[in-house]
Amino acid sequence: MQDGTLKERAYWAARVQEFADLTGEPAEMPRLMMHLYDGSVEEVTRAAARALMVDVRAAGIPLGLLTNDLHAFHDKSWIDTMAPVLDLFDVVVDGSLTGFLKPDPRAFEMALEQLGVPAEGTVFIDDLRSNLEGAAAVGLTPVFLDVTNPGPAFDEVRALLGV
Repeated sequence: MQDGTLKERAYWAARVQEFADLTGEPAEMPRLMMHLYDGSVEEVTRAAARALMVDVRAAGIPLGLLTNDLHAFHDKSWIDTMAPVLDLFDVVVDGSLTGFLKPDPRAFEMALEQLGVPAEGTVFIDDLRSNLEGAAAVGLTPVFLDVTNPGPAFDEVRALLGV
């Protein structure tokens, strides 16, 4: 998926089927996500990411979330559980509701419009290089998040935003 040969939805559809084959449970995305992300906000989000979001908000910088699959992958009860983090965002743009998925430029443009900020000077952090390329194509400053070592990305965002 990182090299762009496999689309994100196809990747996750394959993971759902593998999960169903291994467990005998129905091949349903929310069921897989429930197993992967079962826990409190503190258990399924990184403390350093939450701290960065709090600091960005405290600095008065608009904070947005652009996600492809929040509602497609998670049920309402899980989304409600994540409210302490989701409520940190001024805007949440979910491609599963808008129909525009990253790296489609329209997804980024919609997020910028809803957030009320220009692309120039706006930082976008993601763990997929294809999404970073899409962000850069519309003028955002992309930051790669290595999920195995996220600290450098958080530090880079802090430096770019001055927080």
